[in-house]
Amino acid sequence: MKNETGTFTRLLSLDAMRGFTIAAMIMVNFPGSEEYVFPTLRHSKWNGLTFTDLIAPVFLFIVGVSIALAYSKRLERGDPKKPLYRKIVFRSLKIFAVGMFLNLLPHFDFSDLRYTGTLHRIAIVFLFCAILFLNTTWKQQAWTGFGILVLYWLAITLIPTPGIGKVMLEPGNNLAAWVDQQYLPGKMWQGNWDPEGILSTFPSFVTGITGMLAGRLMLRKITPNEKANYLMVTGFFASAAGYFWNLAFPTNENLWTSSFVLVTSGFAAMLLGTLYFLIDISGRTKGTAPGIVFGANAITIYVLADILALFFYLYTINGQTLNIHAVNALVHIGFNPQLASLLYALLFVCINFIPAYILYRKKIFIKL
Repeated sequence: MKNETGTFTRLLSLDAMRGFTIAAMIMVNFPGSEEYVFPTLRHSKWNGLTFTDLIAPVFLFIVGVSIALAYSKRLERGDPKKPLYRKIVFRSLKIFAVGMFLNLLPHFDFSDLRYTGTLHRIAIVFLFCAILFLNTTWKQQAWTGFGILVLYWLAITLIPTPGIGKVMLEPGNNLAAWVDQQYLPGKMWQGNWDPEGILSTFPSFVTGITGMLAGRLMLRKITPNEKANYLMVTGFFASAAGYFWNLAFPTNENLWTSSFVLVTSGFAAMLLGTLYFLIDISGRTKGTAPGIVFGANAITIYVLADILALFFYLYTINGQTLNIHAVNALVHIGFNPQLASLLYALLFVCINFIPAYILYRKKIFIKL
């Protein structure tokens, strides 16, 4: 981000937000016991919004902000776009390939392979949004996002589900699920539907676009306090609009509904505004170090967590995995099973912090 001298500086609030989001993602992905998890640390079964449902859209929002901050510099310098396109495509393919690798763990059974997932969606959203950013103004981006949300809403709520003959918004029985059943290769996460399927990817683009718009705001020549205020106010109104849209098109992460996009992007904007005010404006950096360390190699640590989990969740002693041993030990000394499961998840986050810290101290930043 540009400072008063016209040079670009790191946005520490964004680094911390990225890192804490990855830490939260690891925490909810790897509880001590799948049987004992606080309700808000699970994804909503269908309609609704939990803490866990916020994590993926917040990260995609951050991807959008990062695109605006990174590629604005290149556009201002007049860098040719062709090499940028190559880098964008190559990076997207790398992230997608790593996602495929994780889906193959631990047995590498290609006959039961899933072609979607968190990293896959990050890769696709990054590809779409980065190319869009290089070729459009912020107004065109805003209208593109608005158009996608409206068209998606109309498609899901007005087009009858083929084979059923009427509009359905139930798990496995809706237009998005039907499209996945017809055209999505490989295994689907929920048998006959996938939360990261084809149609639901389109509104996820808009989550990235809202991040790009926030990034554009951060680059405007206005005071830091004004930037924080704009983020907070626009975030509030976006969430409020999403709440009212929810009355006609329920907030649903599995379908990545239009109301879900507005509510979560609004939350992400308010969160960034708050962190920007506290960290970059007020200089209150105490407690932000873990987020900055995780954020320096965010996707790398996310991948490493999946690999480390193979040991903790598959290796058995006396017929039980290490995570179950840990939870049982905590329960034995008097902890509530759900709290014990959460404490184990936090311990696992701390274990992943060790390699993240080593990479950060050695100034090794792995770009995926």
